[in-house]
Amino acid sequence: MTTIAELSLSTDEFALAETFQELPALEVRVESVVAEGPTRTVPLVWFSEVDRETLEAALEADATVDDYRQLLENTADGDLFYRVTYTEAVGSVCCCVYEHGGTVLDARVADGQWTLRLLFPHREELSDAVSGIEAQGVRIDVRRMVEAGTDEDLETTAALTEPQQEAIAEAYRQGYYDVPREISLEELANELDISHQALSERLRRANRVLAGEQLDEPAGEVATPD
Repeated sequence: MTTIAELSLSTDEFALAETFQELPALEVRVESVVAEGPTRTVPLVWFSEVDRETLEAALEADATVDDYRQLLENTADGDLFYRVTYTEAVGSVCCCVYEHGGTVLDARVADGQWTLRLLFPHREELSDAVSGIEAQGVRIDVRRMVEAGTDEDLETTAALTEPQQEAIAEAYRQGYYDVPREISLEELANELDISHQALSERLRRANRVLAGEQLDEPAGEVATPD
């Protein structure tokens, strides 16, 4: 079933990071996203609450921007319309979406977060895309999922992955959840032969999934291999 999802990620870890730091009042609306080959993403972007000279100075200094070009002169309300070419690091996030059959429907920024609205032919492809993005070290949350043609939210708690099941089962057996704890996180990580950070993240995801199921609420994330 075709799935539409809203994903959010910090502006600090994605496109226009330095521009938003320089211009915190900047408003952005992505009109469309054009993929140019396997590693290029070229969005058409509306910028508001900024003048052309100030905006272009910020874009020029932004390490996430490879090139930019104004497509329309200032509109009646002062908006600026640009074609922006991102660097490969930013483009690779969107390419994870494309490589798994996804389409970027729109994107916007609010409160220091990018929100991307994506369409996938199958829900499993969404999960694979999220895994691919997080493998690049980018933290991402799935805020909402709906089946195309319906208004009903889908559960985003998905079954625990095999690594998550192994981690939470071993944590339980070793007394990690006992009071007081019988084993530390560092010791448990050594038992499982993974890093302390990887285990912490794995348990956090598993616990969030289980908590969401108990509360009958979406967990806000799709289960991923880590």
